[in-house]
Amino acid sequence: MQLTDLGTIRDLFSRHGFSFTKSLGQNFLINPSVCPKIAEMGGCGENVCALEIGTGVGVLTRELAIRTKKTVAVEIDRGLEPILTETLSDLSNVEIVFGDITEIDLKKLFREKFQGEEVVVCANLPYYITSPVIMRLLEERLPISSVTVMVQKEAAERICAKVGSRESGALTVAVNYYSTPKKLFGVSRGSFAPSPNVDSAVIRLDIARENKCSVRDEKLFFRMVRAAFSQRRKQMINPLSAELKIPKEKLAEILETVGARATARAEELDMNQLAALCDAVYYFK
Repeated sequence: MQLTDLGTIRDLFSRHGFSFTKSLGQNFLINPSVCPKIAEMGGCGENVCALEIGTGVGVLTRELAIRTKKTVAVEIDRGLEPILTETLSDLSNVEIVFGDITEIDLKKLFREKFQGEEVVVCANLPYYITSPVIMRLLEERLPISSVTVMVQKEAAERICAKVGSRESGALTVAVNYYSTPKKLFGVSRGSFAPSPNVDSAVIRLDIARENKCSVRDEKLFFRMVRAAFSQRRKQMINPLSAELKIPKEKLAEILETVGARATARAEELDMNQLAALCDAVYYFK
């Protein structure tokens, strides 16, 4: 069964009475080359387990399962259950967990389903949950070695940008704090049905064993970063002063101690400068 063939997909939907749910951002892959590349470049292997987020009709699920020891997929839409039962029926190492990835107890899921095995995450994420899902996977410090996801092209460029560059943002900093991001390849909008209005790209985040920089207070660091980037093209001193309740004059002095101008925008500071700024603010408070 060719699961990227539009006729096959329509037949599956018709026989099982399935219809698209627009609110779930469902776009099904019809480019047969994409999922094998995701699985191959996502770190799959016979001694590795995989967690997939969002199954569609099971195209990527199959590619992961034939390459891994075990594949567990989290899918929010129970309407896909009879379709997946059919498309994955010949695979004994696949388990589908129906639920919302933003609400599931992931640490419990990892304990019960993977039991200490090496795990990689692979997913074709709906655009509207890209940032929260990526950050949840990173912040919970789950026992995963990498996260390989397809995201909107613009999001991929922002995530993989160099911290301290014009393209960087709060998500760039957060991702780089926990991992090393890399853009793998682009995916055109014509690779999906229905076709979205934007192109996509596949990125991989290699999880760092230790954080790339050390800060005294992680919560303060991310609070500071969010505030600093809240007005991206403006001087960071204004939102930082308001968020941290530190006078602008004092913040100007602190910025200078980390090698930044008092009039700097957040995108001008690299990771080490942001970490140093956080620690300076920590001691001030």
